[in-house]
Amino acid sequence: MYVRLCSWDNLLLAYRKAGKGKRGQPSVAAFEHRLEDNLLQLQAELLEQRYRPGPYTSFTIHEPKRRLISAAPFRDRVVHHALCNLIEPIFERSFIFDSYANRIGKGTHRALDRCQQFARRYRYVLQIDVEQFFPAIDHALLRRLLARKIAEERVLWLVDRILAGGEDMLAEVYEMRWFPGDDLHAAFRQRGLPIGNLTSQFWANCLMNPVDHFVKRELRCPAYLRYVDDAALFSDDKATLWAWRAALIERLAGLRLTIHPGAQPRPVTEGIPFLGFVAYPDRRRLKRRKGLHYRRRLRQLLADCEAGQVTVDDILASVQGWVNHVRYGNTTGLREAVLVGGRGPGAGGWGLDE
Repeated sequence: MYVRLCSWDNLLLAYRKAGKGKRGQPSVAAFEHRLEDNLLQLQAELLEQRYRPGPYTSFTIHEPKRRLISAAPFRDRVVHHALCNLIEPIFERSFIFDSYANRIGKGTHRALDRCQQFARRYRYVLQIDVEQFFPAIDHALLRRLLARKIAEERVLWLVDRILAGGEDMLAEVYEMRWFPGDDLHAAFRQRGLPIGNLTSQFWANCLMNPVDHFVKRELRCPAYLRYVDDAALFSDDKATLWAWRAALIERLAGLRLTIHPGAQPRPVTEGIPFLGFVAYPDRRRLKRRKGLHYRRRLRQLLADCEAGQVTVDDILASVQGWVNHVRYGNTTGLREAVLVGGRGPGAGGWGLDE
């Protein structure tokens, strides 16, 4: 497997995937300028096991919530794709149908559709999300899980290199959680995955996959879905959901993960806040803060356009991207209020299709 991972064809494919839609970025353009030399250098470092990840670039986002995003150098992103090209098919076969994050043919909109389907069939929902999910992921537990399906030590060596690359940066982000049997050494366990890495998104599915099977096979929950660390369980009986909650807390503790304490069963008619929308059995609304956030962003884009900092095409691309997302909810009135009722070019507004 490692020889195939380091092959020219796999590295070239990895470069194309990593650079898709980003060839205008300086780091991508610089790598492409000497593409053959850079790929040959990367290939030699990998084959001789001299490869070391470079420093991350980190920044904080505040929407939908405050998060530290860490971007690896472009050459490291090529390595991440090269690794995932080989190991992703091995794990994909074992994933449940209703796991929707970072998988071909899945995604946020299909997850929302499925959530609403379940809301129409069941009376109650239990939503859970893991506290500090990416900073809390324990390296030893994750590596042990990956090693069950990856037998080759050189591939695991590369996994270790990528895991170690983000440790120092994430150490200050994690707020320590203690579990039964912990001693002082638990505070020094290696943990945390950079949110911006392709490998982090994929490994999150690998880590949570045993939890998915636990819910489906042992708890026998017929209506369950998960998107990264956000999951929803449906039932017609509140007591059953409370029992499943207790079982999940215990199961996640085995992975050194905790859920937000406010998770409790609620009627689906109250609405299910999920992936930026609120899903009801008969309709789907955009979260209020999402609409307000984009209205502020649009006003800023218009001001930047007047100042010559962005073009009209940039604004139209932003608007079209937002419309393409929010049209998956019942948002006709919202789109009119934001785009037509607000400030826009000409008396006719933006002229977008509803």
